[in-house]
Amino acid sequence: MSSAAVSTLTTRRTVSVPVAPFELRAPRSTDGALIHDLVRRCKPLDENSLYCNLIQATHFRETSVAAEAPDGNLLGFISGYLVPDRTDTLFIWQVAVSKDARGMGLGKKMLKDILERSPDVRYLHTTVTPDNDASWGMFRSLARDLDAPVHTTVMFDSEAHFDGRHDDEVLIQIGPFELDDAGAN
Repeated sequence: MSSAAVSTLTTRRTVSVPVAPFELRAPRSTDGALIHDLVRRCKPLDENSLYCNLIQATHFRETSVAAEAPDGNLLGFISGYLVPDRTDTLFIWQVAVSKDARGMGLGKKMLKDILERSPDVRYLHTTVTPDNDASWGMFRSLARDLDAPVHTTVMFDSEAHFDGRHDDEVLIQIGPFELDDAGAN
């Protein structure tokens, strides 16, 4: 297994972080059960049915991505879709990254892979709960990389939409942005 040196600003020392090899690819219908198992292991993500994961891996394969390890297991998966009547807007439904692959920037690499395959997209939308610091950090970092503004608003209110059974879901809107010739900047 290879490793990459990562410099931390707070301690000004260099640490080695293992980097697992992986291949980014569009999901396949045979990934449904692997996606379902990955999401189940990625608490606090909401689990969908296995059937839903099969639909994500087939109907939404062009706007989703799987990160596959050499042994065939999935290290990560992102499901997304183009918003109806707004084909310039990619909605990211869910980002799942295995514990073994966290801290490598895999989530952002997967997002950029989808954007590179979606040349007409100028906006990225997603929802995140207020306490999901990892997702907030990833999407803010992506917006910086894209040199794009970020706007937020509550899309689904805990009380009004979830009857108090779920935290607010805050809509993050990134864009507009232009992808350069090298892809997602």
